[in-house]
Amino acid sequence: MKSEIIAVGSEMLTPYRQDTNSLYLTEKLNEIGVTVAFKTIVGDRPKDLASAIRTALARADILAIMGGLGPTEDDLTREAVAQVLSLTLRRDADLITSLHARAVAWRIPMPDNNLKQADVIETATVLPNINGSAVGQWLDTIYAGYRKLIMLLPGPPSECRPLFDAECLPRLREALPPRFIAKRTLKAAMIPESQADKLLAPIYSTYTDVETTILAHAGDIQLTLLCSKSSLEAAQQRVDELAGRMEEALEDWFYSSQGDTLEQIVLYYLGLRQATLAVAESCTGGMVAQRITAVPGSSRSFLGGAVVYSNQLKIAFANVAPEIISQHGAVSEEVAKALALGIRQRTGATIGLGITGVAGPGGGTETKPVGLVYIAVSDAQKTECTERNFRGPRGRVREWASQQALDLIRRRLM
Repeated sequence: MKSEIIAVGSEMLTPYRQDTNSLYLTEKLNEIGVTVAFKTIVGDRPKDLASAIRTALARADILAIMGGLGPTEDDLTREAVAQVLSLTLRRDADLITSLHARAVAWRIPMPDNNLKQADVIETATVLPNINGSAVGQWLDTIYAGYRKLIMLLPGPPSECRPLFDAECLPRLREALPPRFIAKRTLKAAMIPESQADKLLAPIYSTYTDVETTILAHAGDIQLTLLCSKSSLEAAQQRVDELAGRMEEALEDWFYSSQGDTLEQIVLYYLGLRQATLAVAESCTGGMVAQRITAVPGSSRSFLGGAVVYSNQLKIAFANVAPEIISQHGAVSEEVAKALALGIRQRTGATIGLGITGVAGPGGGTETKPVGLVYIAVSDAQKTECTERNFRGPRGRVREWASQQALDLIRRRLM
């Protein structure tokens, strides 16, 4: 069954607030085999809200509507749902009593407009909200000849999520046939998205019962596989089968079958080889070290390193010979190799990493343009350097360079 999540609130149509509840609800719905087909954000305007609800009812079986259940004039979710379903609102006596008791407990006067929170849609079941004054509502109704399950939920995350877990999930499990979703997240590094899809589309397009999505970001490809079946075993078998074929097609670009980050995989291989790593970073400014040390337990394999931005620190911290810099320039293959070798020898690490480049936006020349980066990896056997030209603003160049560096370490450890 398909579902739609509607987030109500004009504030979420500004740059200052965003809907986070839908991420939580999507995860919970997926756990019981419900696919989220649409997400909508709509402002607090009666006409727009009613339109969004009508559209959702026409294309989804289950609606989760969040927000617009407060006491103010622009809290109109109850009214809009009732209007679209041609149902009436009744003022619930028990809820009125509860609102008054809440005001007494808080020792505050209760304005008359709070009473609208006691309005319940005809045929709806009240869902108690132990964390706030806006109760939820549940409707199991017929619309245009089809059964629809509609949930009205308060907007604040501290109220929405506990109420959904306690009141909506049990009702959904009871109302829906057993359904299970299996999920796998594969990752590949430094392969263009178009090339990845060219390799993989002929494979995943034959699995019509598995939904495959591709997301690319800064040298990282994430492939999410989702399959819904009447048993978890059947769904998992299809996902695992497709994942295995995709892993094989991706060859050395592939690095994770369970959604791990590249830095987690690097640390895994370091631990497996009982190896250690040290870094000497120039243009990335410590970004590689930051990514690695963000992983708990990284101290077992990561010794540390240095941000060697100036030539003086390249010489002092990584033992780069001054003549190498004067002869080839700070941004060069020779300096990158010297950084990797020098930091490895200075720290006693198994593997040394050296990065130097022109992150921009200034500092580039005709022979060494902005985006030019040299990344070297050194171990006891050899020191090798990769030259890359990354396009884009400064932040993008640094992010791509750190991704490339981690991938080169991974490949060396493999």
